[in-house]
Amino acid sequence: MRQENMICDVETGLCGEADGEEMETFQFNQPKKEIDIYYVTDPICSHCWALEPVLRRFLTQFEQYFKLHTVMGGLLEKWSDTSVDPANGISGPADVVGHWKEVGEHSRMPIDGSLMADDYVTSSYPPSRVFKVIQKEYNDNLAYTFLRHAREALFAFNRNISDAAILIELIEGLGLDGEKIVQQADSALGHQLLEEDFNLKDSLGVRGFPTIIMVNQEGQGIKIVGARTFEDYVSGLQQVLPSETLAPKQVPAFADLLKQENLLFSKEVEALYDLENSQVQSFAEKELATADYQVHELLGEQYYTLKK
Repeated sequence: MRQENMICDVETGLCGEADGEEMETFQFNQPKKEIDIYYVTDPICSHCWALEPVLRRFLTQFEQYFKLHTVMGGLLEKWSDTSVDPANGISGPADVVGHWKEVGEHSRMPIDGSLMADDYVTSSYPPSRVFKVIQKEYNDNLAYTFLRHAREALFAFNRNISDAAILIELIEGLGLDGEKIVQQADSALGHQLLEEDFNLKDSLGVRGFPTIIMVNQEGQGIKIVGARTFEDYVSGLQQVLPSETLAPKQVPAFADLLKQENLLFSKEVEALYDLENSQVQSFAEKELATADYQVHELLGEQYYTLKK
C-alpha cells in the first residue's frame, strides 16, 4: 500500500486510495481577507492519524502564513444492517480491523484496531461534537489537543471514543469539566455546531478525509486530497502564495516539544527533525535528560513520554 494520496471516504466510510484525486486548483467566488487553510477530517479517520507526523511539521514550520480551520466531516454516523462495501468485504465494524492494522504498519503510526471486532466505535459523531463544543466554548488549540488525544486513545491504545465515559476522561485530561462538555455535545448546541461543519465541508466540495484546502486573499485555492508528503503541502502553500518566499520557522527543541505534548511517537520525531528511524534513539539521548522521559514500545514502534 502506498503512503501517499490515501483517503477516508465520507460516503462509504471506507479508507483507501483516493481514486486518482491529487491536487486540484480552483477559484472561490468571494475573495478572502487572509490565507485560510481548511483541514477536513474525522476523529476515526485512519489516514488522518497516519498524516499526523507530516501535518505536525507543516503546521509547526509554516503556521505564520495562514489561519487553520479544522472541520469535522462526519465519517461514520452509525453502522447499519446493510453491507457498507460488499465488493471489498466491509459489512460491519470487525471488517475494519485488518484495514486499520495495514494503515498503521505502513505509516508507522501505531494502530491496534482490535476493539472494532468487539467493543467497537458506534459513531464518530460524539467525539466530533465534543471537538466542536471545546472549540466554541474555549479555543481552537484545546479542541485540536482533544482531537489528538482522542486519536491516540482510539488508534494506539484501543479505547472506544464513542463511549461517553472515555470522552469524559479525555476532556478532564485537558483540565475541563468532562460531564458538562459531553452533555453540551449531546444537546441541540452540539448537533447544530457539527451540522455547521458538515455544511462547510459540502460547500468546499470535500468527499473524503484528510482533505486540506488552501485559499489566498484573491480567493484562489488549492485542494490537496488524501494523506500526502510534507513537500506536497509546502508546494501547495507556495502555489497560493506565489509572491512569497516561504521561510520555515525553526522547530522547537525535542525537550520543549515533549513537555508540551507529553507523548510523541518515533515517526513524529523522525518527520519533525528530519531523522532516519535508526537515528531517533541517539537523538533522544542527546536532547533529553534521562530523568525526564521514558521510552515505550507499542506494536513494534517506540514512543516517548514524560516521566510522571
